[in-house]
Amino acid sequence: MYVIVNISGHQYRVSENERLKVALLETEAGKKVNFDQVLLLDDGKKINIGEPFVKNASVSAKVLEHGRNRKILVYKKKRRKGYQRKNGHRQDYTLIQIDTISVKKTTKKAAPKTKATAAVTATNTGKE
Repeated sequence: MYVIVNISGHQYRVSENERLKVALLETEAGKKVNFDQVLLLDDGKKINIGEPFVKNASVSAKVLEHGRNRKILVYKKKRRKGYQRKNGHRQDYTLIQIDTISVKKTTKKAAPKTKATAAVTATNTGKE
């Protein structure tokens, strides 16, 4: 079973007990986080695609730690002009572990028939 979930504006394909580096979340380490923007749900038998999100589906995760990725260098140069710039940055991240993927089943209950609805149905079908 896997889902595609929207976390901080990015889409990730996740399954249970998976560790994932996402953009920095404003949650302390050790706390639980719940994501309810599930875009796609695949349970092995059926694929549910959200419009835009799958209803009654959510992903719960535990924040393990916060950190910074390795440095990414940005180098700009224009040839024959003497222009060179070297810059870099380290992106912050949050390491999370996906605990559960939950889907709540909803069932529609039929409204109890009253005499008024039975009479309307009888007139529509031509029976009296």
